[in-house]
Amino acid sequence: MLRVPKYRASLVDPYREHLRKRRVEDPGVPVLHLFEAIKVLGFTGCLNLLPKYSNQGRADAGRSHISPRRLARMLLTRPDNLKAEQHELLAKLPAACPEMTQLAISIRGFAPLLAPHPDNADALTNWTAEVRAADLPHLQAFTRGLDRDIGAVIAGLTLPYNNGPTEGVNTKTERIARQMHGRASFPPPPPHPPRIAAPSVTTESETGPLS
Repeated sequence: MLRVPKYRASLVDPYREHLRKRRVEDPGVPVLHLFEAIKVLGFTGCLNLLPKYSNQGRADAGRSHISPRRLARMLLTRPDNLKAEQHELLAKLPAACPEMTQLAISIRGFAPLLAPHPDNADALTNWTAEVRAADLPHLQAFTRGLDRDIGAVIAGLTLPYNNGPTEGVNTKTERIARQMHGRASFPPPPPHPPRIAAPSVTTESETGPLS
């Protein structure tokens, strides 16, 4: 799932396909036999290069590499919007380990709940129980977040409408109120309290000597 490492060019590179073919035919072939085989083909490097090359996985069959962020985006994307190669990749990666398989199952199980239906309340309860039984701490944290606002969650998953038009109503109301302050039909904001002028002091230099 990590990005493909960038390696420097190696003397073994021209014989990569030959090594792959031999390893597929005989996975237990000794390194010395591989060395003798590619040496006949023109390999000029030393024997020590082969174990290092193999340990880095460079002699294995090609693998699909993808970042966790890209994989998460594909798992969360509507299947109809995925390309053919993305479908092929998704068919392989979730089977990489039990945790990945469970994560994909949980995401696919939650997706239908996003279409409001009266039965979604019970379905959410069942889905939450299944997730909490799995060893996925981050997904369990997601269920705890749902519990903190379960009333709104149930409403969003069961009611045939949403509160989209009311989103940001306070901001809109505040903006409208500011616009209305300048109209005669809307009372203006209260004026600032009058300032109290400080008493003036006249000095002798300003008025001249007193008579």
